[in-house]
Order: sequence, then C-alpha cells, then structure tokens
Amino acid sequence: MGSAIADVAARAGVSKATASRALSGKGYVATATRQRVVDAAKEIGFVASPNAASLVTGRTKNIGVVIPFISHWFFGAILEGIEEALLGRGYDMTLYNLRPGSVDRDRVFDFFLARKRFDGVIAIGVEPTAEEAGRLLRLGIPMISIGAPVAGIRSLTIDDVRAARLATEHLLGLGHRNIMHIGGVITGDDDQTVNGQRLTGYRQAMVAAGLGGEMRAAQAVMSVPGGYDAGTHALSDPTLRPTAVFAACDEVAIGVMIAARRIGIRVPDDLSVIGIDGHDYAEMFSLTTIEQKPRLQGQSAVTDLLEAVSGEPAAVEVVEMPARLVVRASTAPARIRADAV
Repeated sequence: MGSAIADVAARAGVSKATASRALSGKGYVATATRQRVVDAAKEIGFVASPNAASLVTGRTKNIGVVIPFISHWFFGAILEGIEEALLGRGYDMTLYNLRPGSVDRDRVFDFFLARKRFDGVIAIGVEPTAEEAGRLLRLGIPMISIGAPVAGIRSLTIDDVRAARLATEHLLGLGHRNIMHIGGVITGDDDQTVNGQRLTGYRQAMVAAGLGGEMRAAQAVMSVPGGYDAGTHALSDPTLRPTAVFAACDEVAIGVMIAARRIGIRVPDDLSVIGIDGHDYAEMFSLTTIEQKPRLQGQSAVTDLLEAVSGEPAAVEVVEMPARLVVRASTAPARIRADAV
C-alpha cells in the first residue's frame, strides 16, 4: 500500500509542499532535490495522485462536464473530443447527464458543480441560465458553453440561424417550394435555443423567397426514431406531402428518409432531405448536410477552458465554429407534379 506524501517528504528530508511540487512537476524544484524525492517515493511505493499535486497548485486536474444526452451522436462526438483533449493534458472528467426538464438540475448546479472540486466546467447543449452560470463564476470556476450562446461566459457554437438558412436555401435553389422543417422542441417564437434558432433560419429563408405563407414546421425528438415518427406523420397524406424536408439534425433526417422508403417515397426523386451535423453515417445514407465538427468543438472547449484555469481567461464572447454545406444524393431538383400542370 502506498504511503502518504508526508512519508515521502520525511524520507527525502524536504517539506510536503516541495515533495508535492517534485512529484507533480508543477513549480520549481532543484534537480538534485527532485531526484531525491522521486527516489524516496520509489523506495516506499508511493504513487503520486492529482490530490497530491493539488496541495501545491490548488488544482484538482478534474473538469466537470454537463450534457443533456449521452446516446445522441452529436453529444457523444463532442464528449470524445473533450475526453481526448483532457487525457492528453493529464486531466480527469466527471460527467453529469442532465436531461431536459430534469429535477436534478438545481442539485447539479447548486451542489455538485459548486461544492465539489473542479478546475472548470464545460456545459454542452444545457444552456445554463445567467443565474446558474453566475453562481459558478462567483466561485471562481471557469466555464465554457458549447451550443447556443450563454450570456456572461465564453460560448462555442455554429451560427445556427445561418446554417438553417443555408440548408433551406439549398432546397430553394433546387426549385423546391413546398419545404417542411422538422426540428426539435421549442418554447415559443422568441426561443433562442439551438432548436429555436434553426427554426428562425428556416423562416427567414422562406420569407426571403416569398414563401412566408407556405411555411410548415413540426417538432420531433432529436433522434432517428423521432425523425421516423415525424416523417411518417408528415408524409402519409399525399395531398399534404412536402417535396423537401429540412431536418434540424442528421439523425432526424435519417429517420425521415427511412420513413419515406417505408411509405414508398423515393429519395431524392420524390422527396429531398437535408440535415445539419455531419453525422458519421451521413455518407452511408448519402445525406446532404450542413457539416459541423463536434469533436473539434470539444477539443477547442478544453483548450479555452484550460487557458482560463491557468490564469489566462479568454474573452467572454461567442466563438463561431466552422460549418459547411456538403451535397450528396439525398437532394435533387424538384419534379413538377402531374396534378400541378
């Protein structure tokens, strides 16, 4: 069993603080002294831990991550980027799965994040309120948000309004006029969440094309089954069937494509479908999408956060991450329906 760092310090003839600096690599220690401490640790079987290092640095080498979904591809890809970047820098990660409407939300922000020892917090798609973010910032805990911008903290996000406009304009450019948007749950016209901003972008593009009166939108669970259910409902009636669907994420888009094929609707001959994300399966489904880089977002969040942890706080601003249109075979020019001639 490893001994306490006090035993290492005593054996090496140094203070506990010096022993901790020597073993953690943080702070100056003379080369000879460092070697003496390392030798003492080996002799008694001591293994340095983040807790030992924190005696000197005041850091825990642990980052708290709050996320609404683990099973959704987009969030999982961000986590992969965060985990890779943290491990490469010798940090641990503590994950809190905070689903929308969770009764544990107050407990996470009031107790776990505020009272447990974290060097920083990354919130992914949780969109903490100004009050929640303020609690952590008042405690001196650096925080980064990935997703919709959050007032008062650094936020990494794509321009969701512009991405949605780009997706809708791609369909308009192919001659489609009967375009339906299938997105996530929103709370009202002034909803500033990712779902709300993507609906706003769709509306802006339709209005700019003179099709404000033709807008149709439906809400869905942001998943393949959610897209399948919404797609089945939207496509079942031939008299109301759109010629194109802009889905707010690739998983919904894939679900819509599966529903269309089950009904006997050909993609893209009878129905064009576009999504947002750049899902790993987008190529397999030949899905046209607005591609973003969630793993890069996770890695960038870690870089920015650890700069703040080290005493170099980044500016409080919205950092726009890259997104681009990738055209594949799920979208095609609109066909003129026989009953419209």
